[in-house]
Amino acid sequence: MALSEQERALTLLARLKELYPNAVCTLYYKTPVQLLVATMLSAQCTDERVNQVTPTLFARFPDAEALAQAPREEIETLIRSTGFYRNKAKNIQGACKMIVSEFGGNVPDTMKQLLKLPGVARKTANVVLAHAYGVNAGVTVDTHVKRLSNRLGLTEKRDPKQIEKDLMTLLPQAEWQNWSIRLIYHGREVCKARQPLCDSCALADLCPFPGGK
Repeated sequence: MALSEQERALTLLARLKELYPNAVCTLYYKTPVQLLVATMLSAQCTDERVNQVTPTLFARFPDAEALAQAPREEIETLIRSTGFYRNKAKNIQGACKMIVSEFGGNVPDTMKQLLKLPGVARKTANVVLAHAYGVNAGVTVDTHVKRLSNRLGLTEKRDPKQIEKDLMTLLPQAEWQNWSIRLIYHGREVCKARQPLCDSCALADLCPFPGGK
């Protein structure tokens, strides 16, 4: 008998756990504000590149107050290689100023408050809540999660917010970030955008679109 969509999602999650048992957030950070900044920098940029930038950035400006008061041009220089550096620097500094003025220098720990920060949408908020505070408020939908969730037939949506809603109905809340982080690993290593390695994919028998979509 064919698996239901939810049964297939749970089977996929179990397989991903077996494949990537030690999957963790690959961004370099020591504090919630550093995770927030690193996640903002990761937009349209690889974690590897971000991790080349943040040690120097955080050594120079380690907390929200320091980033809020930093010369904008210096932040831009330090993060230039991550792309869209002017807009990222503006949002990072704006977010840090709000963290200092409205939240006592501490990154807020609720979705509603995080979404008030400049440059912070649900993807960034979900990462911060899950990995800084252990709160599964939603499913992080980055380019890998979007691509693979469509390829695996778990959603037909293209908008990240709609994809997140579909995944939240299929997966237990406690597993939302497990799903995202492990799917990101699989997207990097196997189910690549242009040439998915379907012949060596441990999820192939559960995938309705072998060869990619």
